[in-house]
Amino acid sequence: MTVTELAPRFFLAAVVILLVCRGVSWALGRVRQPPVVGEMIAGVLLGPSLLGLLAPGLERELFPPALLPVLYVVGQVGLVAFMFQAGHEFRSYLSRAIAGTAVTVSAAGITVPLVLGAGLTFLARGHVDIFVPGVSTGVSAAFVGVALAITAFPMLARIITERGLAGSRFGSLALASGALDDVVAWILLAGILSVHTGRTRPVLEAVGGAALFAAVVVLVLRKLLDRAMAHPRMSEEARLLVTVAVLFTAAWFTDEVGLYSVFGAFGIGMAMPRTAPAERVVHTTSYSTRTVFLPMFFTYSGLNTRFSLLDRPALLLFSLAAVVAAVIGKFGACWAVARLRGEPNAVAARLGTLMNARGLMQLIALNVGLQAGLVNHSLFTALVLVALVTTVMTSPLLSLLDRRSPVPDPDQDPAAAGLPPVEVQARLTAQ
Repeated sequence: MTVTELAPRFFLAAVVILLVCRGVSWALGRVRQPPVVGEMIAGVLLGPSLLGLLAPGLERELFPPALLPVLYVVGQVGLVAFMFQAGHEFRSYLSRAIAGTAVTVSAAGITVPLVLGAGLTFLARGHVDIFVPGVSTGVSAAFVGVALAITAFPMLARIITERGLAGSRFGSLALASGALDDVVAWILLAGILSVHTGRTRPVLEAVGGAALFAAVVVLVLRKLLDRAMAHPRMSEEARLLVTVAVLFTAAWFTDEVGLYSVFGAFGIGMAMPRTAPAERVVHTTSYSTRTVFLPMFFTYSGLNTRFSLLDRPALLLFSLAAVVAAVIGKFGACWAVARLRGEPNAVAARLGTLMNARGLMQLIALNVGLQAGLVNHSLFTALVLVALVTTVMTSPLLSLLDRRSPVPDPDQDPAAAGLPPVEVQARLTAQ
């Protein structure tokens, strides 16, 4: 297929993707599911799991194989824009008072599902067709463990913002813990790729590149963006150009070192100043881009998902066991550790619920594994089911917790709301 033939196919596919994603998101919004959940499900519906099953000829016409790389690249633009905004919002949630609990919860949320996922994969050896020839059982087990250990940080940001939880203790803890989880998970994924290829360079690049990137952001890029946003003679267009250039450069660098482009975008979002000109640039950069391009990524993932494979009893049983391991490993471990850290049950339960969502970030990891030859379509489908179930259950479970054990208003009862003692004393003094 030539470039001139591919262009009209892309525009037609884009129209279908945007309309279907918007329709499914609207329908699920009626039951308080965030738009990202609708886009995830719409992506699966447009793939072989539904459209390819009902009208395989139509699916091939809409999404020919030559179009898939285009959808992937365009989807990356949407991911970068989304994480840029998430990083900018996250900066306002940072608090030293939650650092200790966030690190502890993150450690539990990585370790327990990693062990459970790896153990489940070893048990499946010889019973379930989820292994790629030439890939060792240990590498496959480690990949499944990391996939279950991932937390959907962008998903958390969206849910927390839309439900007005940004100022809550459990919302701030979830964002901090989720961000740490995903950074660690991507470094572990780089390590798995190193073992698979027999080379140490990928993991060394990931760790060294992360340290270098953090230093450049703190020492150079933050000051550059501060000056660009505050310069009186710089036009809005010039500010936008500088921001996009920095953003795409960061995305390129973190992608090259194995941390994936979304973390470069997240870091630049955190580096953006919280001034009126910067807010306008963030909105302009992220809103239209992620609205138009992010659904392309979900569709690309959906085209690699084949739920028809779940008619195999062994694979279905493995998929259900993976869902159970994911929920116990994330929700259970994060809840238990939060309680051990002295958090009220109302805070710990909501924290575990939010950390249990995997959504977008797990789909990214699965696509990396698929492209690296670590994952076949059976394992890809099983883990997409994990991502969907754990993400879809988040909002209903939060609503159930709100009805059964509402969190007290921090302004009325700061101690009962689970705030740290210093903040409790400050609020009581102010009253």
